[in-house]
Amino acid sequence: MTTLVTGATGFVGSHVARELVAAGEPVRALARANSRRQALDGVAAEWVEGDLRDEASLDRALRGVRRVYHVAADYRLWAKRPQEIYENNVTGTKNLLAAALRARVEKFVYTSTVATIAVTRGSSLPDETNRASVDEMVGNYKKSKLIAEQEALRAAHEGLPVVIVNPTAPVGPGDWKPTPTGRIVLDFLLGRMPAYVDTGLNFVAVEDVARGHLLAAARGKVGERYLLGGKNMTLKELLDALAKITGLPAPTRQIPHAVALVAAYADAAFSRVMGREPRIPAEGVRIARHKMFVNDAKARKELGYESTPVEAALERAVRWYGENAYARIPELAPIARASAA
Repeated sequence: MTTLVTGATGFVGSHVARELVAAGEPVRALARANSRRQALDGVAAEWVEGDLRDEASLDRALRGVRRVYHVAADYRLWAKRPQEIYENNVTGTKNLLAAALRARVEKFVYTSTVATIAVTRGSSLPDETNRASVDEMVGNYKKSKLIAEQEALRAAHEGLPVVIVNPTAPVGPGDWKPTPTGRIVLDFLLGRMPAYVDTGLNFVAVEDVARGHLLAAARGKVGERYLLGGKNMTLKELLDALAKITGLPAPTRQIPHAVALVAAYADAAFSRVMGREPRIPAEGVRIARHKMFVNDAKARKELGYESTPVEAALERAVRWYGENAYARIPELAPIARASAA
């Protein structure tokens, strides 16, 4: 029977679809009529047109489907019309959950985010036992994903076999948009990061996240959440790693969050005048006020999840951006060639 993947035109979703096809699964990819589909070039997937906000299209897409990987998300830290983020992430998820219940699917893997877990509770690293409130979420993206995750948990309690995965910050090849995480790498390559703030994330190879989705479907417990992580790194450590890979200089000047926020507000005002998206989203600066480090031991123990070196994933990302003309990449430094060998 067929497996449906939403978000297969995106970064994580395309890698999930590739992993499924490589495992011999017949994959059906849901996409809007005007979606760019180059992320799955050369992959034997069946495309079906539909929209998460159109319930009838979801019923059609789910005919004969055994498993669902709901990876699609409106991952933006700025939107001219913020309500669109809630329509896509919350309403769209509710619609798909209801359609999956009608179709009696055997397993539904919902892709949430580390943001719903990485809320500080005392001195220990956050893990899946953390239960955050919407008020603790910074910005529309995080709020919408927590609300959608709560809908997925509710559906699990009502009988739909839902397992939730919470990827951290994925890096690697194929980030066409790019995502906000990919934008960090690309801005470094383009020389647009003269300074940095004191923050940190858990970075993970996107291929590991994709494999974690399949493990969650096979071994995950219904109604449970699983962090799919890699390595806790400060932003400075990430930029230094990119410098070693590329030979490009890493920024050495750290600026206070308050200064970065003022710059973001100034950029927002200028962007409104120019009619363009801000280059420094204020929401991203507010998020950066605390390090989103986590403990992902649960997925490793219960799913058999493993992560590979983040530095190698960063190198794959750098090469991919160069090959696809996002940035001119110098010859990689010897350390990068050695790590690839």
